[in-house]
Amino acid sequence: MKKSLFILPLFVFLAGLLSSCSESETYAKQKDKELKAVKSFLDRDIVVRDADNNIVCNVGKIETISEEEFLNQDSTTDLERNQYVLFQNTGVYMQIVRKGTGEKIEKGKTARIICRFIEFNILGDSIQLRNDVNYWHSSPDILKVTNNYGTFTANFDTDINGGGAMFDRYGDTSVPAGWLVPFSYIRIGRQDSPDEGIAKVRLIVPHSQGQSSAINNVYPCFYELTFQKMRD
Repeated sequence: MKKSLFILPLFVFLAGLLSSCSESETYAKQKDKELKAVKSFLDRDIVVRDADNNIVCNVGKIETISEEEFLNQDSTTDLERNQYVLFQNTGVYMQIVRKGTGEKIEKGKTARIICRFIEFNILGDSIQLRNDVNYWHSSPDILKVTNNYGTFTANFDTDINGGGAMFDRYGDTSVPAGWLVPFSYIRIGRQDSPDEGIAKVRLIVPHSQGQSSAINNVYPCFYELTFQKMRD
């Protein structure tokens, strides 16, 4: 009887260990699939289309540059060469289409920002969500962004319009971490004259820096986003 009592806990321990290893291998395979999908996306000369096959965004074949090259170029990405900077610590790729008007968010300050976006599931090869359409015109996503002395945090402000498309879809007030990367480099203002343009960026965001569904299901997304300061 003593032997049986010993064997049973050992069996349970080994079964749990094998189950844990299996889950770990599954996650590893998911991450490998994600990395391959991102690499393919960089090289494929992508054109993002909607359900009616209309062109929404010409992504093109992407040239990746390092953070050092990015900083040496005055924190810009060459649009003619379709450059994206890769931030190694997060795996986020960023292209600055326009740095925007106004000023950067000051350290210690918080700003409410109107955000329009397209979310393209890279693994699914399709637009997953967008708020740049008529349905969301009167209730865009509002970001409440704080510059914590160099580190940015943000949430979707549900007090103003119910949270917008992202909260409606994912039920989470947390802004994807990948979306916060541009705020160190762009200006947040309003378009007050025809020759000005609000901040516009394109991002490739791995699951670890994405919204809750991407995190849970391990898939990367491409985003095109614009940021405009709300009127006081």
